[in-house]
Amino acid sequence: MATAPYGVRLLVGAAVTAIEETRKLPQTILMYPMTIASQIAQIVMKVQQDVAVLVIKGDETLETIFPPKDEQPEWATFDEDLSDGPQTDGDVVPLPVRDGERLTEGRFALFSEEPESPNTTAAPATSSAASDAPEIVTEIDYENLTLAQLRARLTSLRIADLEALLSYEESTKARAPFQTLLANRITRASAK
Repeated sequence: MATAPYGVRLLVGAAVTAIEETRKLPQTILMYPMTIASQIAQIVMKVQQDVAVLVIKGDETLETIFPPKDEQPEWATFDEDLSDGPQTDGDVVPLPVRDGERLTEGRFALFSEEPESPNTTAAPATSSAASDAPEIVTEIDYENLTLAQLRARLTSLRIADLEALLSYEESTKARAPFQTLLANRITRASAK
């Protein structure tokens, strides 16, 4: 078969393309809003990237002209600026030490109590300590509170009660997480 003239082939190709596009039109119309939205989002992101590149180039140029000063503000303190000795300023409370070891054990020390020792002499000491306990200890059932329960009650206690609890804790169980919690709360309450 002989090939048709160029013009005829062009017209037939255009007609077939028009028919195919007409068949796709309902689906294409439904996709237009999504297509337009994605193209707009793409343009916006491209503009944002271009603006960011310009800002970075501007920063680099300004740093070469005006080098930044490596000054530290007077109010800023960092760990390496502090001396090696113990610090007691602010909310930092030194933790007590017994037999050369800190009184915290393990990952969950803040949420658990010290394990009971099988020592039989502990019972009389506890009963005598309970009789000498401040009123707030029995009032809030301090002996049976977990750290989380104590933390929840701290806001309702007066400074005098907090100090009584702290001295009671230091004289009885001396649990570091409880002491730290009480001491920090006393510091915050006193600052108000």
